[in-house]
Amino acid sequence: MADIPLDTSRPTYSPGETIPFNEALKVWARVAALSFGGPAGQIAVMHRIIVEEKKWIGEHRFLHALNYCMLLPGPEAQQLAVYIGWLLHRTKGGLAAGALFVLPGFLSILALSYIYAAFGDVTVIEGLFFGLKAGVLAVVLQAVMRIGTRALKNPVMIAIAIAAFIALFLFRVPFPIVIIAAGLIGFIGGRSGSPMFKVGGGHGGARGEALADADSVLGEATPEHARPNLRWSLSISAILLALWLLPVAGLLAFLGPDNVFSQVAVFFSQMAVVTFGGAYAVLAYVAQEAVQNYSWLQPGEMLDGLGMAETTPGPLIQVVQFVGFMGAFRDPGSLNPMVAATLAAVLTTWVTFVPCFLWIFLGAPFIEVLRDNKALTGALSAITAAVVGVIANLAVWFGLHTLFRQVVQWQGFGLNVDIPVWATVNLPAVVLAAAGVIAIFGFKAKMIPVLLACAAAGMAWTLTAGV
Repeated sequence: MADIPLDTSRPTYSPGETIPFNEALKVWARVAALSFGGPAGQIAVMHRIIVEEKKWIGEHRFLHALNYCMLLPGPEAQQLAVYIGWLLHRTKGGLAAGALFVLPGFLSILALSYIYAAFGDVTVIEGLFFGLKAGVLAVVLQAVMRIGTRALKNPVMIAIAIAAFIALFLFRVPFPIVIIAAGLIGFIGGRSGSPMFKVGGGHGGARGEALADADSVLGEATPEHARPNLRWSLSISAILLALWLLPVAGLLAFLGPDNVFSQVAVFFSQMAVVTFGGAYAVLAYVAQEAVQNYSWLQPGEMLDGLGMAETTPGPLIQVVQFVGFMGAFRDPGSLNPMVAATLAAVLTTWVTFVPCFLWIFLGAPFIEVLRDNKALTGALSAITAAVVGVIANLAVWFGLHTLFRQVVQWQGFGLNVDIPVWATVNLPAVVLAAAGVIAIFGFKAKMIPVLLACAAAGMAWTLTAGV
C-alpha cells in the first residue's frame, strides 16, 4: 500500500536529538483530540502520528510497549501514551501524555452530561461526533492493514493473529486468556531459538517499510532514565498509590461508606484493577451495579452514556464518568446537584486513571530493558501478532456498531457472534465511512481533513434529518 502523505508543517528531528517538551505537548494534545473509535482507533492515531509522521520512536519499540500495555488492567491506549511519553521525557513526559490523552474526552463527556442532566437530549452535539465516528472507521481499517503487514512476517505470526481473532469474535474467549496463550507460545518459541519468533529488524529507508528503532529520534538504545531504578520505581509508585487511595480513605472516614462519593470512589477503584481486555469486559457489570445496586442510573441510561463515550475522543472506559456524574446528580446531599455531579465526575476519572500511571511507572523500566531478551522478545512478538487479531476484532465490532443501529448476539454450536440486523443499516454512516475509506486509501488524503469533513457532514445530517 502506498504511503499516505504526512504532516510536514511541524519541525522534524534527527536520531539522537532531544525533542523539546513544548513540542511534545502539542503533539500529545493533537493525538488526544483525534483519539476516537475506542482502542483500535486510538492506537491507530498514535501510531500514525508518533511513529510514521514524527518518527519519534521505531516500530519495534512501539509494539513492545503496546504488548506490555495490553497485559495491564485499564485502557491500553492511554497507558501506551504514558509509556511513550515517559520514554521521551521521563516522568513529566508520561504524566503529561497520559493526562492530555484523557482531557478531551473528560471535557466532552462532562459537557454532554450537563446537557443530558438538564434537558435529556444531546442529539445535535452527538451529530458532530457521529460524523467523526464514521470517519474514524477508515483510520481503524488503515491501522489494521499497516500494523498487520509489519507485524505478521511469517506463517506462524499470521496463524496466531487469525486464531486470536477467531477466539475473540466467534467464541468470546476472555481477552486475558488469548493474550496469555499467545505469550506462552511465543516464550517457548523464542527460547527455542526459532527465527519465526524473532522481531524483524532492518532500516526503514525504503518507502512503506517499518521505521527501525535505530532510525527514530529516540534511537535504538535504552535511555538512561528508562533503565531499572528501584529507588525511583518505589518512590513514584508510593506517591501514585497515595494519590489514588488516600482520597478514597478520606471519603470513607469523613462521609461514611453509604455516601454517594464514597461509593463512587470505592466501586471505581475496584474497577480500575479488573478492567482487563478493555472497557467492554466490565461495562455490563458496571451497568448492572449502577442501576440495580446503587440506583445511580435509570435502565437504558448506560447506553446513552456509552454513546457519549463512543463518539467522543479518549478511552471508552471514560463512560464511568457519566455514571458517577448521574449518581451524584440524583443524590447530591447538601450540594447543588450540578456541583455534586461535577465533583463526582472528577472523582470517578481520578480513581479510574491514576492507577494507569502506577502500572506504567512501576513496570515499564523493567520491561524496556528486556527488549533484547530472546524468550521475552518471542513472547511479545507472539502477543504482537495476537494484538493484530485483537485490533481486527475491535475494528469489526466498531464497524458493526457504527454502520448498523442494532446488533444482536447469535449463539449456537459453541459460537457467540455479533450479527447485524440488516434492516437497521445506518445509511448516512455507511456513506460517510465509505467516503472516508475512498479519501484515505484512494486519494491518499490526510487524516485530519477527512475527519473534519466527516464531522461537518455528520452535523449537517443531524440538523436536517436526525441521526
